[in-house]
Amino acid sequence: MAEFRRIIMSSFLMLLLLFTASGDDSYIVVRVGDDVTLSSEDVIHDEKCYSTTWYISSSENTVKLFEHGEIHKEAGAKSDRLSVTEKCSLVIKKVTVQDVGYYTCRQFISRQQHGGADLYDLSVVTSTEHHDNDQVTLLCSVSTSDRCIHRVEWLYEGDENDVMMTSQSTCSAEVTFPTARSYCELLKCAVTDRYNKKEHLFTFSPPQSSGEKPGDDATTTTSPTTTSPTSPTSGGTKETASEDNNNPTEQVWWRSIIVCVGLAALIISVVTVNIWTRTKGNETQMRENLEQNDEDEDEDQVNYENVGDTSTSV
Repeated sequence: MAEFRRIIMSSFLMLLLLFTASGDDSYIVVRVGDDVTLSSEDVIHDEKCYSTTWYISSSENTVKLFEHGEIHKEAGAKSDRLSVTEKCSLVIKKVTVQDVGYYTCRQFISRQQHGGADLYDLSVVTSTEHHDNDQVTLLCSVSTSDRCIHRVEWLYEGDENDVMMTSQSTCSAEVTFPTARSYCELLKCAVTDRYNKKEHLFTFSPPQSSGEKPGDDATTTTSPTTTSPTSPTSGGTKETASEDNNNPTEQVWWRSIIVCVGLAALIISVVTVNIWTRTKGNETQMRENLEQNDEDEDEDQVNYENVGDTSTSV
């Protein structure tokens, strides 16, 4: 039952994101260590953003990050990395995997919600390298708030014959090279959002020591560049935008279909569990009634004994 509640909560958050999303920027992909700013588009910017509240939600719970003009105590250890701009946008410094989740911005005036809500789905990209004898393996993976909706692949701008091995799995991709040469500067991790087909490119950079800042290619906004998907071993990347991304009518049409299908699945799940619960309850009640009837019959049963005439022999 707890697993079912988790699924329902996740489905609700995804549907809420689809309903409230005003554009493709609602799905945010950022690299570990970079900064990201989540804008508040649907609120009135009052002094110190006193009426604005920021939340982070997951399938487990919802936590307040900002309320009444200050960072909320529920933010915990991440509070020193959070700040809010004059326009009430939420800034997250040095993003970590723990920052993955659904972010919601709401405004309350006289204890009543004003306007709609800004909702963002934040995913975080992590790159690592592993050395094994005469070869090095680079891993690019994406941490998401719920099920994986991204395609991950490595793009290599050099000779494809240099690549020893590549592999892909859910929300991650690996590439292996001989350690005799350095290929990192020719590699990019491409993360493509399956919903809006937007591709985010991240140049591989070795793990940084404390105090170092990300390079110039760090993602610092909520609207990364859109490019068309390319092969993991191609000689370069194309900068031409996909025609599908430039057709807003088609995007709205597909989003409407996704919302309808999601709502139907959610309703069917709720009805199915409700019927199952009632059926189990009826079976339990019938079993108890049968057991009670058996006990009553045992109490009403009368035992009879045959008594015959005593015969004697002479």
